[in-house]
Amino acid sequence: MITSPHNEKLKLVRRLRSRQTRTREGLFVAEGEDLVAAAAAARAEPVALLRAGEDVAPELLAAVSALGSGTRVLGIYRQRWSEPHGSLSVYLHGVGDPGNVGAAIRSAHALADGPVVLGPGCADPYAPKAVRASMGSIFARPPARGELTKLPGRKVALDPRAKRTLAEVEVDDSVVVLAGAEREGLPGEVLEAADERARIPIRPDGPESLNVAMAVTVALYEVARRMARHV
Repeated sequence: MITSPHNEKLKLVRRLRSRQTRTREGLFVAEGEDLVAAAAAARAEPVALLRAGEDVAPELLAAVSALGSGTRVLGIYRQRWSEPHGSLSVYLHGVGDPGNVGAAIRSAHALADGPVVLGPGCADPYAPKAVRASMGSIFARPPARGELTKLPGRKVALDPRAKRTLAEVEVDDSVVVLAGAEREGLPGEVLEAADERARIPIRPDGPESLNVAMAVTVALYEVARRMARHV
């Protein structure tokens, strides 16, 4: 059992708090029994698995935890990246909140057969907050990286200023939903590259916009529903 805070595995956990280190090492940390179980279900083998009271002293594991209240198990895993694929996927541009990135990955896993493709300015999907927000989908449906212009399929941009709603846009056999940060939205060059612009109708007495992860979820559901009609 690990009883020293200077243990190399504990040092690695601390270093992996940094995005630069995660990128350089190609590793990330997943905390909690649910995430470790999700990794096992996706056949993701841990580089190291630390269980409180079995592999490491509980107080030492709590000291390196990103959860604040500590954790009973923590795993170090290799990052996995997929290629853009599927009949329905998501492209995120400038989404800087890792929680939103992780939640979008979870929604894509639930509603689409393709991954979340990360464009410029997006948060690290392997940051602790993103991994937790994905609820294990980061293992089952790894994110992708790619250029918007090279993505296959009809590109539907979420734009609150669009004249047509999602229910009115054309869908093909392959669709990519484009979404940007909640305040800034998608920049002009991304909107120009889209085949369609569509908005999610919001009640007049409702908020000005939806959280980007919520918007992605609504859009994927609506597009998937419409695509199913064409099968």
